[in-house]
Amino acid sequence: MSAQASVSYEISFENAVHHQADIKIYFQNVKKDTLSIRMSRSSPGRYAVHEFAKNVFDLVALDHNGTELKVHRPNPYQWDITGHNGIVNVSYKLFANHGDGTYSQVDETHAHLNIPATFLYAPAHASEKIELKINPRIDLNWKVATQLERIDEKNYRAPNLQYFMDSPIEISDHQVRSFPIKSNDREYNIRFVLHQTESYDGFEDYMKNVEKIVRSELEIFGELPDFEFGNYTFLACYAPNVHGDGMEHRNSTILTDLKALSEGGDQENIGTVAHEFFHAWNVERLRPSSLEPFDFTEANMSGELWFAEGFTSYYTGLVLCRSGILSREAYIQGLSSLLNKVWNSPGRNHYSPVEMSYQAPFVDAASSIDQVNWENLFISYYSYGNALGLALDLSLRQLNPEKSLDGYMQLAWNNFGRQEIPYTLKDLKKSLSDYSNEKFADDFFNAYIFGSKMPDYKSLLNSVGVSLSQPFLHLPSFGGTVQVIDNKWLIDSYPLEKGSFYNAGLSKGDRIVSIDGKLTNNKLDPKTLLNAYKPGDKVKIVFNRYGEQKETYLVFLNNSDYVTSLIPNAERNEQKNQNRWLNNN
Repeated sequence: MSAQASVSYEISFENAVHHQADIKIYFQNVKKDTLSIRMSRSSPGRYAVHEFAKNVFDLVALDHNGTELKVHRPNPYQWDITGHNGIVNVSYKLFANHGDGTYSQVDETHAHLNIPATFLYAPAHASEKIELKINPRIDLNWKVATQLERIDEKNYRAPNLQYFMDSPIEISDHQVRSFPIKSNDREYNIRFVLHQTESYDGFEDYMKNVEKIVRSELEIFGELPDFEFGNYTFLACYAPNVHGDGMEHRNSTILTDLKALSEGGDQENIGTVAHEFFHAWNVERLRPSSLEPFDFTEANMSGELWFAEGFTSYYTGLVLCRSGILSREAYIQGLSSLLNKVWNSPGRNHYSPVEMSYQAPFVDAASSIDQVNWENLFISYYSYGNALGLALDLSLRQLNPEKSLDGYMQLAWNNFGRQEIPYTLKDLKKSLSDYSNEKFADDFFNAYIFGSKMPDYKSLLNSVGVSLSQPFLHLPSFGGTVQVIDNKWLIDSYPLEKGSFYNAGLSKGDRIVSIDGKLTNNKLDPKTLLNAYKPGDKVKIVFNRYGEQKETYLVFLNNSDYVTSLIPNAERNEQKNQNRWLNNN
């Protein structure tokens, strides 16, 4: 162990075939009689609790002479070690078989390590330097990729626990491509680490799109973050043994998906590249005070996720369009799905965007046994913030042709992100007031951030040559989803509040026997049946609930779905506004 580090780790993978890692931790200069070590319960970029301690086993603590020390478990995620003389050597085994942006996976294809899911830590040593020795499987041609500072091919270090926990590692037989990019007279290296089951001949072309995204997002903020050690690393693992995910970190990001780039994953995953790299500014450095410092012992709750995650989602599609990766037509059509998710959801009658952000610990890869009524209570802060990012961008452009969301993001970056000063909701509102005017900021925040009103999208979108319509109002809607299972119609989600199913007293799990005398089975398509009626029609429904047959009457309400499309031959001024918006010029 280096004389500089009082905490060092070593990890090996001899039993990778059984998803096992062997880990050692060396503590020196332990000053307290009891050394408490813990397994994290949360992971940077995730907001829910994840009990990583469940996969730790065979833990042993020794002193400097190799004498076994006493270990006490005061709670499920902590080990208290006593009887040492200032030096404690801990060894344990870890089971890991879930490759994504939160958990770890060890097998004979790779060691995919998210640090909180892998390594125990000592809270008392959180501010101290950390060193890590990695013993890759040479027989499998494994190489190491990480944002940690490289000492040599096996040894890495972090300045403190926060940076260490935020530094995922991909150890595999992977490909690497990179390109240089300058910002503020400093050159950075953007690396893309690609691990998939087969080599990819289109890697060079894919990297061209990655570079377009990086340069487009650099243009939004005017400068790159100051990446420590001069590198930013995409850690991409596209293989059948992982789970789809994307997770931002300070100088790197995890990208996982079942589909290889050669199998169409190049189109599916490029949006995740855009989203996660934008986080290098927004949430990694332009960071809410509610997440700073990140707490590894509890769920992390923030009321600003509509901005941190939602505005990042808005820029995901916009950057793909500005980069030419996504056509204008496809981008505009995609707004339909977004607006329907948000503005046709009953959830906004219950929670504002701030309060939706508070739900993150319950939805962000969290699991529960009891059912939840998210169909009526929750709108993803990704989607809600995305829709509000669109509204704020177009509202600023209407207010002043020289204003835009780009300018507001630059101001927030200059005020908070560059110096890494954590912000509050009050700070975001004050920055918008400074960028526009006090009335505009008050009106926007009171109506759409602290409240749940819907912006005037029809006017906003028309100003950039885009139409917003509800062309299906003449058609009926169930107000819920139906699956044809075992020759019966099953209501498989909670009906939307005040929708047709809901008003008729139907609920999730009900099996519909007949509608208006028509037997509902696999010979009758739900969409075909709907087309035979119109809003206002009243029908008798026979259904089965808990084995008992019941009857009710349903009045069909209309289909309120929104559709967005480019306006053919838009007015010259509207076309000019559209070009400024979608070309960023």
